[in-house]
Amino acid sequence: MSRLLDFFTRQSRRLKQETCAVYLAARDPRTPWHARLVIVIVVAYALSPIDLIPDFIPVLGYLDDLLLLPLGIFLALKLIPPAVLADARQAARRANGNLPKSRVAAIVIVALWMIAAIVVGVFTARYFDTE
Repeated sequence: MSRLLDFFTRQSRRLKQETCAVYLAARDPRTPWHARLVIVIVVAYALSPIDLIPDFIPVLGYLDDLLLLPLGIFLALKLIPPAVLADARQAARRANGNLPKSRVAAIVIVALWMIAAIVVGVFTARYFDTE
């Protein structure tokens, strides 16, 4: 049981450090725009207090975090040029995997969720509009 816990602890730390590296790579001007878009979506989802499936739903609540985040990070890592990724990983190690705190980022994340909610609301209203 202890080995399993150690494994998950190591993987959790690695995921945190990779998330930090991906975030730092997004800020690098050598990163292509499509990679930045994927990175912004993944980091926003990782930092967002709103989940696709709420955590209070047994098993499924954590399934989205266990599947979507690693898949998003994997996709982002594939889109980042190798030289940029190497520099970002080095910077993430120096930062100990800690992302910088930013009020602007928090406002952007909330704004993105609000825009998404409005878009879903408009499409839902149009879909169910019988006139």
